[in-house]
Amino acid sequence: RGTRCPRASRSRTRRRARHDRCRGGWRPPASARASANAAGALTRLRRYADEELTKRLEPVEGVAAIKVSGGLEDEVQVLIDQQRLAQLDIPIETVIERLRQENINASGGRLESGSQRFLVRTVNQFASLEQIGDMMVTTRAQGGGNSAAQEAAAAAARVAAMTGSADALAAAATASSAASGDGASSPGGGLAVRLRDIATIQQGHKEREAIIRLGGEEAVELAVYKEGDANTVTVADAMHAALERVRADLPPDAELTVVEDQSIFIRQALADVRFDALLGGVLAILIIFFFLRDSWSTFVISLSLPVSIVATFFFMQQLGLSLNVMSLGGLALATGLVVDDSIVVLESIAKARERGLGVLAAAIEGAREVSMAVVASTLTIVAVFLPLVFVEGVAGQLFKDQALTVSIAIMVSLAVSLTLVPMLSSLKGRAPMAFPEEPARAPWHPRSRVLKPVAATRRGIGHGVRGAAFGIGWLAVTAFRAAGRVVGRALRFIGTWVMKPYDRAAAGYARLLPRAMARPRLTLGTAAAVFVAAMALVPLLGLDLIPQLAQDRFEMTVKLPAGTRLEETDALMRAVQARHAEDPGIHALYGVSGSGTRLDASPTESGDNIGKLSVVLARGAPGDTEETETERLRATMAGYPQAEVKFGRPELFSFSKPLEIELRGRDLDALQVAGQRLAAMLGENDRFADVESSVQDGFPEIQIRFDQDRAAALGLTTRQIADIVVRNVRGEVATRYSFRDRKIDVLVRAQEDDRASVADIRNLIVNPQSSRPVTLESVAEVETTTGPSEIHRADQVRVAVVSANLRYGDLGSAVAAVQAMVAENPLPAGVGLHVGGQGEELQDSVNSLLFAFALAIFLVYLVMASQFESLLHPFVILFTVPLALVGAVLALVLTGSTLSVVVFIGLILLVGIVVKNAIILIDKVNQLRETGVAKYEAIIEGATSRLRPIAMTTLTALFGFMPLALATGEGAEIRAPMAITIIGGLAVSTLLTLLVIPVMYGLLDRRPDAHYVRRAQPVARADDALDGGLGEGAQA
Repeated sequence: RGTRCPRASRSRTRRRARHDRCRGGWRPPASARASANAAGALTRLRRYADEELTKRLEPVEGVAAIKVSGGLEDEVQVLIDQQRLAQLDIPIETVIERLRQENINASGGRLESGSQRFLVRTVNQFASLEQIGDMMVTTRAQGGGNSAAQEAAAAAARVAAMTGSADALAAAATASSAASGDGASSPGGGLAVRLRDIATIQQGHKEREAIIRLGGEEAVELAVYKEGDANTVTVADAMHAALERVRADLPPDAELTVVEDQSIFIRQALADVRFDALLGGVLAILIIFFFLRDSWSTFVISLSLPVSIVATFFFMQQLGLSLNVMSLGGLALATGLVVDDSIVVLESIAKARERGLGVLAAAIEGAREVSMAVVASTLTIVAVFLPLVFVEGVAGQLFKDQALTVSIAIMVSLAVSLTLVPMLSSLKGRAPMAFPEEPARAPWHPRSRVLKPVAATRRGIGHGVRGAAFGIGWLAVTAFRAAGRVVGRALRFIGTWVMKPYDRAAAGYARLLPRAMARPRLTLGTAAAVFVAAMALVPLLGLDLIPQLAQDRFEMTVKLPAGTRLEETDALMRAVQARHAEDPGIHALYGVSGSGTRLDASPTESGDNIGKLSVVLARGAPGDTEETETERLRATMAGYPQAEVKFGRPELFSFSKPLEIELRGRDLDALQVAGQRLAAMLGENDRFADVESSVQDGFPEIQIRFDQDRAAALGLTTRQIADIVVRNVRGEVATRYSFRDRKIDVLVRAQEDDRASVADIRNLIVNPQSSRPVTLESVAEVETTTGPSEIHRADQVRVAVVSANLRYGDLGSAVAAVQAMVAENPLPAGVGLHVGGQGEELQDSVNSLLFAFALAIFLVYLVMASQFESLLHPFVILFTVPLALVGAVLALVLTGSTLSVVVFIGLILLVGIVVKNAIILIDKVNQLRETGVAKYEAIIEGATSRLRPIAMTTLTALFGFMPLALATGEGAEIRAPMAITIIGGLAVSTLLTLLVIPVMYGLLDRRPDAHYVRRAQPVARADDALDGGLGEGAQA
């Protein structure tokens, strides 16, 4: 029963016939199942799924293909009696060819006769199984000589003895009389051998490749593959709508049920990200209001949020970016950053107003004072995302959309801060515009006196409507204003108490900074000691590729010994489902036995001995439900020692197992010993679970080794003998039979009694056309053995793979544990060890990210060097980066997070964020020095005057990121580590920056004050030339 709809995926394949690729294989985003108990019901359901459901669901927009699994498929079986074929000297390929020749429906062209045109068609299709049985396979010709007549009589006698039919007995009598000279056969006569004389024809079912069960009942699955460029949620919506239409026409004994919908996870994740972004924006606005305590200024700054977000949506559409978890996550990150530039600009405008400039002049001058600083600080954030384009592996796949989204939003916010914010700030305090008085109304024409009563009535009604509308509007505005005043007063009251700690901290900073400047060695030494202590904590952090995403479901894979029949695998899976069906934490169980399942994106493991159980957890279950149910299933499977078991979560990304160890060598025996030894060591360590080795016994086989000399002596080739074996054992589809407006296969193979055992295979007749039958064992050695195990190769060297999941701990410590085991128990000579799986992917990603980190620092340095026209000041500012690492490490340790690709992306983003505060501070100090202020006083005044905007931008960013760090919804495992990294790094770096950067500036910048004054003079003259009319305009 049911339908499983598309998951996200990242999709990169051909249109229409291109399937969504995920984890390196085909991803079936949807499936449908129908319940049944009897073979007839399963056949009908499979037929209905193939013929009706597939046709109605495939036209849905965005669907590339639908694969059907489970149930029973119709098949006409022609089961050949080998003894009869041998006695009549008929090869099996003759039967196959005759079926193809007789079952035809072909066009013979067109015929024009007079005014009519006819279509010529040869129609000779089988209409029933009886007609297939009546098909004549061959005839036995009767010749004129005694020896020929005797052979015909003998053949006829064999047929009569086997069939006992009246025709055969009569033919035998005729042939016998001809052989004795009593009569002669006609030249065109002969003995007809029909298909029913040598085979049993029946309508059965194809051999089953998979048995699918939902809730213990057998089911038929429809797996829907979306097109590579189709949107998962859109396809899922369209599929649900189509299923609602299909349900109305379902057979009475069938039911459609959605058992997996990948769009649910995506929708919930998107909803959580939207909520986090909205909450972060609200918190950022509150922080701004608490600092400014002015509604208009808060409104001006807050306007950066919606304008930036809406503009970002436009550019995302132009670039072809979709709204997915990563792009929306980028917008959520941007909510804490897009107001930074507006805060700095508005604070500079306020300072200009305090200096006595007019409204318009203050808006222009204030924006210009900090324009280069905000441009440089914004470009630093954009610059840190550029290296992500060069990042390979998981990081490049995951965070490309996020990097583009944040970059777009930041660039739009820069434009808003330098245009919209100054314009809006200039509106406050300006006199309202004067409108000219309305001219007197012209007198009415004499004729209009007749219409005066009507006009008066109309005006009265109009005045009444306008009055009522004005009254309602006035009441609404009054109520809104009253509510706004109440809320504003409440917020101001709260803000007064909230800002008291800041006021005390600002006063303390004003006292602390001169002391820090007076003791530079103590200040820098303390900062260095803190950095070293933080770096000493790094080994305590685990190392993982990427956090696993909890999706309210997990999967169990069971592998039975090679050669286990499908029915035995199904019996085990059915018993497990029955035992756990009533577990309180489980909502549904879906099991697949065999290789026909479409649930796997990359079904590298398939076969009759493989079973897979998908466990859907109950909604609202406790967080440890998955772990509890996993342990319950492990305890159950402990009662089946012959079964290998492993657990895993459905994956959205293409990852290997957490731990894959490659053993490389040329000696296969040594590899097998090493693989078994390493698997045993991992199995004894409770850290590892679901240990699996590729060095295992293969499937049991019946191997046929030909004696080519003997076969050649009998006039046979190995190719001929192999074809005979294949056609008798596996069979061959000879043609297709029309049954109830559909086509079903006609399979020709040996009857069950002729292929039931190894002895039957040995006794197969390999020369049915010869008068002296030869069995297979006469020309070949037939033996039972075990086939080769799975052999991998890498760099032309044999490889054995030992893989495992982790019960606890991180990937880095697991790799270290394996290396320690191997050091204590060395591998055999000639066998090398290489750690693959997620460990290898992690190493590749870390190397790429370290390169990106270094490149980001270099690009940020270039941006700042061009801004300050100095190589020294950017060097001073970059000291904020190690200070940010201190905070990031402390935050990760306190929250128990591990180092992962997500954390490294957060560190790269930190490089661009933390330098913003130092840029604003250094830029202010330089501006003061250009006005003639001494270096020491400029440092003190610049740092204290920029404390407020630095605190505002930092706190808005911290509270903007806070919902992401505290998120617990779908996909939070990816968002939270990055936000934690940024929050910790930004908070600590800001505190240390306010002391370390001024001290570093004072120590390293040894240029005289006159240098800055001389540098500012040409700029001042240019500004005076540009602003010649500004003062007059502002004064007016």
